[in-house]
Amino acid sequence: MKKVAFASDHAGYRMKEVIKQYMVDKGYEVVDFGAFSEESCDYADFAHPAAQAVESGDCDFGIAMCGSGNGIGMTLNKHQGIRAGMAWMEDLADLAKRHNNANFLVLPARFIADDLAKKIVDAYLAAPFEGGRHERRIEKMVVKG
Repeated sequence: MKKVAFASDHAGYRMKEVIKQYMVDKGYEVVDFGAFSEESCDYADFAHPAAQAVESGDCDFGIAMCGSGNGIGMTLNKHQGIRAGMAWMEDLADLAKRHNNANFLVLPARFIADDLAKKIVDAYLAAPFEGGRHERRIEKMVVKG
């Protein structure tokens, strides 16, 4: 059973709860790093532990959301082992996985409906990483020094 890390802020909380249940219904184990309510909070407090869980292998991949998707995505991508791709349509989720082997899917909760979010998640889950020339490009993402 694959284990999925979840993170959000207050703006993404409601969608996180919907997508978490969707993943449980699909047979995934979920680990929720927060937020745990719609009370105002800072996405970084939840993004960093979720990113660490994916980097360490404790979780296989992650799904995160905030109002725009930007803040939580930027925070996740501060981690060297994370490739968080934001998607507001199915094709973007597919390409994030196929070309970038994204290990976090980021959703803009204030800009997409739950039904579309589920379709985006499905596209992400179904997409295989293509490897090849994309592997070389991914290797160049990591800052060495």
